[in-house]
Amino acid sequence: MYIHREGYKICIITAVIALAIIAYIVNYMEVWNGFAWAGIGITAITSWIIIRFFRIPKREMIHNESQIIAAADGKIVVVEQTFESEVLNSECIQISTFMSPSNVHVNRYPVSGKVVYANYHAGRYFIAKHPKSSTLNERTTVCVETLEGKRIVIRQIAGALARRIVCYAHEGQMVKQGDELGFIKFGSRVDLFIPLDCDVHVELEDKVRGSLSVLATLPLATQQ
Repeated sequence: MYIHREGYKICIITAVIALAIIAYIVNYMEVWNGFAWAGIGITAITSWIIIRFFRIPKREMIHNESQIIAAADGKIVVVEQTFESEVLNSECIQISTFMSPSNVHVNRYPVSGKVVYANYHAGRYFIAKHPKSSTLNERTTVCVETLEGKRIVIRQIAGALARRIVCYAHEGQMVKQGDELGFIKFGSRVDLFIPLDCDVHVELEDKVRGSLSVLATLPLATQQ
């Protein structure tokens, strides 16, 4: 496990502040009581939670061109047919993963291919589970076209706590399944929009892990 580069500055600042608070308590507390121990405990736990948020566990990532893998860790909150109007302009299957603050927050490409669309939208900060968050919240939309010509849309959505979306995608870029797409800080959601004829393997409330869990199988593979 290691710390993601997006967290270097925050983690260093958090550690310095925590050490300063603990040093102050240790050096200037004349009478050790429950308040002193509580102060040290709260400071240590809070800093641990913040630093842990930026953790990146080592994983043996899945690489299978016939499958669509999870782009994020979290819980499946949407599996439904919908109309995607920003890129595809067609009916498709939406699979949404909600990331709580305790989840790993790096986002990864669910398929390999070429980035044909990447766009950032300013917006609101509704709770990420809210149905309107997909179209009203701050978000970044990325579309990857596979070698077989299938288009997969990935949408990073800011939530009530998330105030910064980091997206590394740019149009024309060739990407590999499992590569880092970006990072969302402090809780949010990732929507995938996939072809209607995909074979979906997840249901509501399923817990998935980015780059490990298989969400669906592409239609080309189902025909073989």
